[in-house]
Amino acid sequence: MSTAGPEGANGATTLRNAFGGVLSFFILLLIGVLAFSIRLFSVIKYESVIHEFDPYFNYRVTQFLTKQGIYEFWNWFDDRTWYPLGRVIGGTVYPGLTLTAGTMWWILNSLNIPLSVETVCVFTAPIFSAFASWATYLLTKEAKGVGAGLTAAALLAMVPSYISRSVAGSYDNEAVAIFALIFTFYLYIKFLFCAVCRL
Repeated sequence: MSTAGPEGANGATTLRNAFGGVLSFFILLLIGVLAFSIRLFSVIKYESVIHEFDPYFNYRVTQFLTKQGIYEFWNWFDDRTWYPLGRVIGGTVYPGLTLTAGTMWWILNSLNIPLSVETVCVFTAPIFSAFASWATYLLTKEAKGVGAGLTAAALLAMVPSYISRSVAGSYDNEAVAIFALIFTFYLYIKFLFCAVCRL
């Protein structure tokens, strides 16, 4: 009759936790790949293009930012938008999407990956949909645990209403805003839990 001591029980628990962590990581990686690839239908079937009117305007603004710089972007008066009145772009546009895609383009070109601004804009929404799935996992894991987090991340990756707003070529504000919103909620909950722990 052998009795397992506390050391053996702790070792089995540690091994189980390590295996669970690795498995969760690979499931999250697959969810991110799913969230990205499910949004590439239009690129695979047709070609890499910007869809609709607002995304094309946002693309023009991002093109201007990458060519002229941030200072010119903030002070840009575009006489071709809202013709014949024109529009002060820097003061009226939501800058998050433009600055994010412009920064991604600048980083890629700094690493000698010469992608066009249009290509970066087309793939911004699918990339950030994977980030949004991972942020959903983090948020839900804080509230309900790992299983609920993985389920929520998988659901967000495949929910049709989010796919329609984050398909490749749909270069609109929701592309980055949904990720930013979910990640902000996660950071807020994490801060509250850490503040409670310190009391």
